[in-house]
Amino acid sequence: MEDKIKISKFISFALRHHPEKAGIVLDAHGYADTNSLIESVKKRFRDFNMKYLEKIVAEDNKQRYSFNEDKTKIRANQGHSVQNVDIGFEEKIPPEILFHGTAERFMNSINEQGILKMTRQYVHLSGDKNTAYNVGKRHGEPVVILIDSEKMQADGYKFFLSENGVWLTDHVPTEYFIAAVRLTPPDKIRHYKDGEEGPIMFADVDIYEKK
Repeated sequence: MEDKIKISKFISFALRHHPEKAGIVLDAHGYADTNSLIESVKKRFRDFNMKYLEKIVAEDNKQRYSFNEDKTKIRANQGHSVQNVDIGFEEKIPPEILFHGTAERFMNSINEQGILKMTRQYVHLSGDKNTAYNVGKRHGEPVVILIDSEKMQADGYKFFLSENGVWLTDHVPTEYFIAAVRLTPPDKIRHYKDGEEGPIMFADVDIYEKK
C-alpha cells in the first residue's frame, strides 16, 4: 500500500507538474507515452508494469488519469501546472452553486483577492460540499466556500468540466461568494460573514441558502 501511494504521487508529479524530471514528454494535450512513463517509474519501483499502471488508473478514487483508446498514451485529467498543455475541455453550464475547499489560514488572502488559480491552469471547484471539505482538510482547518456559479456564468465567466468531474474556471472574485463555512466535523456547520470585528466571524447555521 505504501508503494502504491508513492507510485501514484510520482505519476501525478510527472504528468501534472514536472515531466522533464521524470524523463518523459507531454504533448500539446497533456499525453505522455505510456511505455516511457512505465520505464520512468520502474527506475524507482522495479516491479512496476502496465498491469500495475492500469490498476492505479482504474482504482483511483478521484479518477485523476486516463488513457487514450489503445492505451499507448496516458495523461492527468486536470491539475496541471505545466502551462503549455491544453486538455481541450469543453465549456459547460455549471450548476447554480459550486464549492471550493480551502484551509482557514488562507481565508484572509482569499477574502482580499478571491480564489486564484495560483500555479495551476484553473481554479478547481466541486459540485458537492463533501468533496470540497475533503480537499480543504488536506491543507489544514477546512473551510468550504459557496460560489454563485450561476451568476458568474451569466456575467461571462467560462466554466469547464474535467473528465473526473472537477469544475474549472480562471478566477472566482469575492463578489460571487455566497458564504464560507467551516465544517468541524462535517455535520457541524459554522458560517463566515463580514462584520465589524473583521472579515471572519462565526455564526451557527443549519442550512445553506443562496442570498
